[in-house]
Amino acid sequence: MKRETPMILETINSPADVKALSRGELDTLCDELRRFLIEQVSQTGGHMASNLGVVELTVAIHRVFDTASDRLVFDVGHQCYVHKALTGRKELFGSLRQFGGLSGFPKPYESEHDAFVAGHASNSVSVALGMARARTLTGKNHSVLALIGDGALSGGLAYEGLNNAGASKEPLIVILNDNGMSINPNVGAVSRHLGKIRSKPAYYHFKKWYRSLFGAEPMKSGLYRFNHRMKTSLKKALWPGSTLFEDMGFNYLGPINGHDIDRLCDMLQWARELRCPVVVHVHTEKGRGYAPAQRDPGRFHGIGPFDAATGLLKKPETESFSSVFGKTLVSLAARDPRVCAITAAMADGTGLDLFQKEFPKRFFDVAIAEGHGAAMAGGLASQGMIPVFAVYSTFLQRSYDMLLHDVALEGLHVVLAVDRAGLVGNDGETHHGAFDALFLPTVPGMTVYCPASFAELRQMLRSAVLECEGPVAVRYPRGGEGRYREDGGEAAAVRLREGKDVTILTYGVLVNQALDAADLLEKQGVHAGVVKLNRIAPLDYEDLAPALSGCECILAVEDCCGSGCVGQRVGGILAARGSAPKRMLFKNLGRSFVPAGSVEELRHSLGLDAEGVVKAVLEGIR
Repeated sequence: MKRETPMILETINSPADVKALSRGELDTLCDELRRFLIEQVSQTGGHMASNLGVVELTVAIHRVFDTASDRLVFDVGHQCYVHKALTGRKELFGSLRQFGGLSGFPKPYESEHDAFVAGHASNSVSVALGMARARTLTGKNHSVLALIGDGALSGGLAYEGLNNAGASKEPLIVILNDNGMSINPNVGAVSRHLGKIRSKPAYYHFKKWYRSLFGAEPMKSGLYRFNHRMKTSLKKALWPGSTLFEDMGFNYLGPINGHDIDRLCDMLQWARELRCPVVVHVHTEKGRGYAPAQRDPGRFHGIGPFDAATGLLKKPETESFSSVFGKTLVSLAARDPRVCAITAAMADGTGLDLFQKEFPKRFFDVAIAEGHGAAMAGGLASQGMIPVFAVYSTFLQRSYDMLLHDVALEGLHVVLAVDRAGLVGNDGETHHGAFDALFLPTVPGMTVYCPASFAELRQMLRSAVLECEGPVAVRYPRGGEGRYREDGGEAAAVRLREGKDVTILTYGVLVNQALDAADLLEKQGVHAGVVKLNRIAPLDYEDLAPALSGCECILAVEDCCGSGCVGQRVGGILAARGSAPKRMLFKNLGRSFVPAGSVEELRHSLGLDAEGVVKAVLEGIR
């Protein structure tokens, strides 16, 4: 029986195998990679549209460079799946974004081909410049690349990096993956014609030869300088899209079709030979090759497991804290015209899509610029508006200085809707909301609410928007509510269950694990009380005493970092008034970053599920 010809992708175990392919095999490899991505990500969920868009670009990078020695820095990193498949990890895709499995972002501990960790936006040029400078200082000669998307280019840090990198003269290649937003729209036949000319190898070779006529330093030649000025003036008039980068000190190449491997390879080869700061501008199409993702690239940016044939989610979406927040804010905005909403490129994820439709003039998307979003909120509040900034906990970290300087310093009434607080699951270390419960209470005048149910979210958001003064945050998790669906009222701390042996202190949705643990402990003869904090800032003795005075053993359960956690603050407040319990125990995320995995798996591994809380109680009271 004749054996079927194996897929080319099956023979790819390293970038060296990509380099060994004939030109005719590359298009087949790209087709196979797309089928591979659709098949794999449909099973695990993940970032789909962005990876489908960079197939040819990633193949071209591995055709020209050696990422084991050359340094490839991804911005955000959700577009790294093709890179991982080509660098010996395609057999691990069944565990993509799973507990103990392959990460959905670049991780240097996984492979020498992952130069730097990624997860947040706009830092790639800064990181790559640091690597380029280290290369020069140590006398090495490898290439350094930063792969940044047009979305990440909306963050201010990107321009800080570009400004410094262009002035540095360090050999550095910035690949701008433009899949939706153009820096300066280029229209007309002339611009298209120039783009074609600039992406042809003959143009590069002529330019290289022409420079060589004037020696090693052509800019010292008056004739060369005159010709260069004339060429630059003409190009700026006809091709304005390149001027931003060239004014920063970069050589600008492109734009080119990001799905044309020949031109991509030629362009990247030329960029490497220039030995100076270079921007390679590449146009790609998000979701390319998969009709559902092409029709709706936003939904397929980050998606759960789906049916590959139809593109439909295998598990239908249900009510979540994010959707309840969005609906509640719309109702509040209908009552008060001062209410406005801010997002940092996360309208759908934060539940603000409904607000955007209902009140488009009061909706502001600041792109991936959380610091700017917080500062702008301060400006809005200073003029009498009530801005609500809906932002993921992990990205709010980028706004800390603005919260202090531009919001709290004048006691401005800015509302933070802190989504994805606590453990978020499969995106891993860079995305868990493990720190907002630590840093938000340090902001002077800040009130921090922690709803544990949809009912509490509605009431606390109403209080935050219409009743509170000064800066206020409402933090809530990803997903839905658990067994606790009540409204705990307005007290800072409320006792949900009596118990004389131990008191489990917690806040947010972990109250569900605390209540389940108390039930299990009761069966073992241990009477556990449960106290829920409705807010974690401000806190003082008068807030805590009604619920915690007289407790001889307290176990504080939190899904945040352990250093400076709420439990430690509570213990300090009680101790300062001579009411410290005999035992103050802590169960939290500790001092390490938490990996990827489902929330249930992570809680179990960290001892934050009901069984883990029971174990901590039994060990603590012995």
